[in-house]
Amino acid sequence: MIEEPVRKRVLLANPRGYCAGVDRAVQTVEEALNLYGAPIYVRKQIVHNKHVVATLERRGAIFVEENAEVPEGATVVFSAHGVAPEVHEQAKARQLRAIDATCPLVTKVHQEAKRFAADDYDILLIGHEGHEEVIGTAGEAPAHVQLVDGPDGVDKVTVRDPAKVVWLSQTTLSVDETLETVERLKVRLPLLQSPPSDDICYATQNRQQVVKQIAPDCDVLIVVGSRNSSNSVRLVEVALDAGARASYLVDYASEIDDAWLAGAATVGVTSGASVPEDLVDQLLDHLVERGFEDVSEVTTVDERLAFSLPQELKRDMKAAAAARAASAD
Repeated sequence: MIEEPVRKRVLLANPRGYCAGVDRAVQTVEEALNLYGAPIYVRKQIVHNKHVVATLERRGAIFVEENAEVPEGATVVFSAHGVAPEVHEQAKARQLRAIDATCPLVTKVHQEAKRFAADDYDILLIGHEGHEEVIGTAGEAPAHVQLVDGPDGVDKVTVRDPAKVVWLSQTTLSVDETLETVERLKVRLPLLQSPPSDDICYATQNRQQVVKQIAPDCDVLIVVGSRNSSNSVRLVEVALDAGARASYLVDYASEIDDAWLAGAATVGVTSGASVPEDLVDQLLDHLVERGFEDVSEVTTVDERLAFSLPQELKRDMKAAAAARAASAD
C-alpha cells in the first residue's frame, strides 16, 4: 500500500505584527530623521525588535541607555514603552529636544497610576521586574506602587488599607496569566479594585486570541519576534498552553532549524507587535522552499486603530512645511 504524501500547510495568524503604538513609534524616529537630520538619539530601543533597531541605526539613529549619553541640545526620542517623570526632567536639564513616542495605551496606565496615587491608593502593578514599561509606570508614583510579578508574587503583597487597593498591569502580558494573578489577589484582598478599563492592550489580546484558535491544529507554531519582546515571548507560551505540539521564537527565518519541521503537517505562523511584515514574508518563503506551499490566513478581528504622531514632532513638521511653502512663493 502506497502512503499518501503528507499535505503540508501553513496557518497564518491575523492580526499579527505591528500594532498602532509600534507603528507610531517607528514612524516618529523616521520622521525625526527626515526633519532634523542624523543623528537622532533614541533612549532605549524604540521598540523591542532587533531588525527594526538595526534598520533605524543604518539611517542615523543612535540608541542610548540614558539621557546622559545624549549631547546637550541634541534631539532624543523616548521609546514606545514610556518613561518615568524624572527622565523628562533630565532631558530638560540637558536642554534636549525631547520627543515622547510612548504608546498612548501605556500613557493611559501612567495616568491611572497618578490618579490613584493622588487618592492615596496602594497600587499593585502586575508586570515583569525590570521591564522598561514597568519602570516607567512605577516611576509615576514610586511611593504607592508595588510590583506583582505573576501569580507567584501575590503572597509577597502588603497593603496599608485593604479597602484602598487597585491593580494595574503592564500592557503586553499574557491575558490568562494576568487574570490568574488578579483572581489570586482578590482572594487575599476582596475589596481590590480594577482599573477603569483593561490595561492589556488590544493588540496583545488580539494576537494571543488568534494563536489560541490555530494552536490546537499546529504541529509547530513559529513566532517571529525578539527575545526581549514581552508580547512575542508570551505568544510562544500561549501557543503551547493552547495545544501546539511545539512553538519557537525567531528573529529571522534563517534561525529555523529544519529538525523543527521534520514530520510536521501544519505550521502556524505569527509575529509580535513590534515585527515588520517583511520578516514574516521571508519566513513564509522559507517554508515554501520546504514544501509548505498551502498558506491559509486565519482572521479573528480586523484592526483599524491608528495613533497620530507626537504633538511636538507634528508641530515642527508643520512649521517646516510652512517654511518650505513660503520660500517657494
